[in-house]
Amino acid sequence: MEHWSVDDYKKFKDGKIKKTKYRANKTSVDGHTFDSQKEADYYCELKMRLQAKEINGFCLQPTFMLAPGLKYKADFVVFNTDNSYEVIDVKGVKTKEYIAKKKVFEDKYNMKIKEI
Repeated sequence: MEHWSVDDYKKFKDGKIKKTKYRANKTSVDGHTFDSQKEADYYCELKMRLQAKEINGFCLQPTFMLAPGLKYKADFVVFNTDNSYEVIDVKGVKTKEYIAKKKVFEDKYNMKIKEI
């Protein structure tokens, strides 16, 4: 069940907030726009982990070529302190398109996508 503040309801009623197909709200943090609050929260978590030196760094929305004309855009790549890295996708709903691209990505790059 979703709870809205009175202000959010008024904005929605006035047409200023539109619900997306999967009920995620775009959220901005530090000038970056994320597809969901969950993704924005994970970004904030990564910033804290970087400041605490738990990770070496991360990048936002890296794009991987799967085939000519077919791309996969991950949410994050996280660079760990042991020099390994993880491809992260923050998911609420796994669409058929995502599932197909995930399989192609994992086969092509011989890596697993970590879903949050």
